[in-house]
Amino acid sequence: MQRRSRLTAVLSAGVLLAALGPATSVRADAPVSNRASLKQDLCYQIATDRFFDGNTGNNNPTKSPGLYDSTKANWKLYWGGDFAGIQQKLAYLKNMGVTSIWISPHVDNIDKAAVYSGTANAGYHGYWTRDFKKPEEHFGTLAEFDALIAAAHTNGIKVIMDWAPNHTSPANPADATFAEAGALYDNGTFLGNYVSDPNGYFHHNGGITNWDDRYQTQYLNLADLADLEQQNPTINNLLKTDANYWMDRGVDGVRVDAVKHMTAGWQKSFADTVLSHKDTTLFGEWYLGSQSDPLYDDNVRFANTSGISVLDFYLNIAMRNAFGSGGSMTALDAAITKTGADYKYKENLVTFIDNHDMSRFLTLNNNQSLLHQALAFMLTVRGTPCLYYGTEQYLHNDTSGGGDPWNRPMMPGFSETTTAYQVVKKLSALRQTNPALAWGTHQQRWINSNVYIYERKFNNDVVLVAINKGASAASITGLNTALPAGTYGDQLTGTLGGGSLTVTSGSGGNNPANSFTLNAGNVAVWSYHPAEPSAPQIGSVGPTLTRAGNTITVEGRGFGTSGTLKVGGVTASTTSWAANRITATVPSGVTAGTASVTVTTSGGTSNGYDVVTESGAQVPVTFTVTNASPTSVGDNIYLSGSVAELGNWSTSKSVAIGPMLAPNYPTWYVTASVPACTTIQFKFLKITSGGAVTWENGSNHSYTTPCSSTGSTTVGWQY
Repeated sequence: MQRRSRLTAVLSAGVLLAALGPATSVRADAPVSNRASLKQDLCYQIATDRFFDGNTGNNNPTKSPGLYDSTKANWKLYWGGDFAGIQQKLAYLKNMGVTSIWISPHVDNIDKAAVYSGTANAGYHGYWTRDFKKPEEHFGTLAEFDALIAAAHTNGIKVIMDWAPNHTSPANPADATFAEAGALYDNGTFLGNYVSDPNGYFHHNGGITNWDDRYQTQYLNLADLADLEQQNPTINNLLKTDANYWMDRGVDGVRVDAVKHMTAGWQKSFADTVLSHKDTTLFGEWYLGSQSDPLYDDNVRFANTSGISVLDFYLNIAMRNAFGSGGSMTALDAAITKTGADYKYKENLVTFIDNHDMSRFLTLNNNQSLLHQALAFMLTVRGTPCLYYGTEQYLHNDTSGGGDPWNRPMMPGFSETTTAYQVVKKLSALRQTNPALAWGTHQQRWINSNVYIYERKFNNDVVLVAINKGASAASITGLNTALPAGTYGDQLTGTLGGGSLTVTSGSGGNNPANSFTLNAGNVAVWSYHPAEPSAPQIGSVGPTLTRAGNTITVEGRGFGTSGTLKVGGVTASTTSWAANRITATVPSGVTAGTASVTVTTSGGTSNGYDVVTESGAQVPVTFTVTNASPTSVGDNIYLSGSVAELGNWSTSKSVAIGPMLAPNYPTWYVTASVPACTTIQFKFLKITSGGAVTWENGSNHSYTTPCSSTGSTTVGWQY
């Protein structure tokens, strides 16, 4: 998001092999055919204004003149990149192996500059929305947006839109003439702004000063951006309806901006609205300032339950430390272990080494060899790798530490011969042919402070990766692997110095490999992809939040041509069936909560893959309890109730809804996503810092939820 202030192995085995290794095959289905998952994708993040100027006619549009700088001296004005420019460079992206592009927010941004310290600022980044229903004129017309999507799909590339429902533009309530004062329009019709807000479209609580405070992060202005009130019926409807409008125009997925700064309850209802409309994928930006961020657990719970995965900031910090700042590989492995245990759907996380809100990797450490190693790691570890535009061209500007806006230079060129481009291209191809990278487990096989050898494994599919970031060669002995006996060629074909690896006979998935030397700065990747198995094996189900009538996509191997798919033990109707992918409709009769998806064919029954099934269409409701005291420091109030969405009366901190917020103690409140048109029972409970649980007394509270829009209910704590 836009804030104002605020990554030659010489092997003793000898000759490089070009082959994949024994018993290989290539999947025929293109990743773009599955809109519901990014697991096999290579994502490429594009700052639209800074990529390529494909249509000079929109550089200084009459609707918003004076916001374009042809000299590119003012880094906070438009520089000319647009939809047409991205479309003209799709072949470059396709050749690199890109299968998804995440573009800047494409909707209409402010028409008048915001002036800070004498410098004019425009919405070139896309995060200062004024109208969620119209395209930004500096980026192009609606026809050009449609043409970009159509051309991307022709090239097998998905388009991920960046959606910023948290705020509009700079508010500055002290000056009603400042920029547009957070003005919001609906398809050209003015609704209001931060200064003139009779309908309560915005929160008016000032700016965030404590970024670790749950209430402040959700209900105060991020920097000075006008914070939207998603519980306002008009805002709730606008944000959901307009998102689906763009999905209907062919958008394939949504990156949700600033998810830390909105209620999880409203966002889960937003996810439900989008996912019930289209089989798609959503991931959000939950910024973690450090690996000890006080809201880390909140971030994990959000990713596990909201239907919106997250950008993997925890691993980003670990990657930058390991490859950019001299950190230990053991710490990097520890980050993989921790996130693997904490995130239920770790394969859905989106991984990155830098982005538009932090200094680029080469600003952190201007060492191309280390960048290549970081890229190899990102492209072979769990999660969807997302490459920030220009990294493959070694793009960086180190002015003032290289943060915003200096991390957003103009794309310098489109060479397809750089080493980084070739590394990305080769490993993206592997990602699409060997499912171990998309769906597999992660196991450390050999490690010291500078060397990390790890294995990705999906049933019998295996990828083994060896990275030496040190300044001296490492002698690798005693390495075991699940690779079957044989000799394997480096999937990077020696681009980073890798050679062949010979594995001798063994059993139990711990086959000994011959000793070898991994030279300084070198990377090798070895792959085994056997023929299609006889029994079905599920690797992915998407979306992971669903309900009766919605479409789910099941991916894996060995599905054959027909069989039975069940959700929560109930047989589902299928709309397509192939050896690697099945689409189905979630059946009615599935019990709300966690449900296991299985596939049964003549070869047997697959492993189960859990999804979260909802009770029905969702609406966001704010639950308030007054006079909920006494509580001590560290104690919190939670909400639990009679439906799965309220925890089914659970007293677990990770299941009950909360912790609730108390800016006006002893009144507490929380917004939860609950089934529409339903009478629900609920109560509140106190959970102490030590875990002791105290329910309020009295009968259950009862509330009938609205059939659409938003709702609220207020009760007193029962003593």
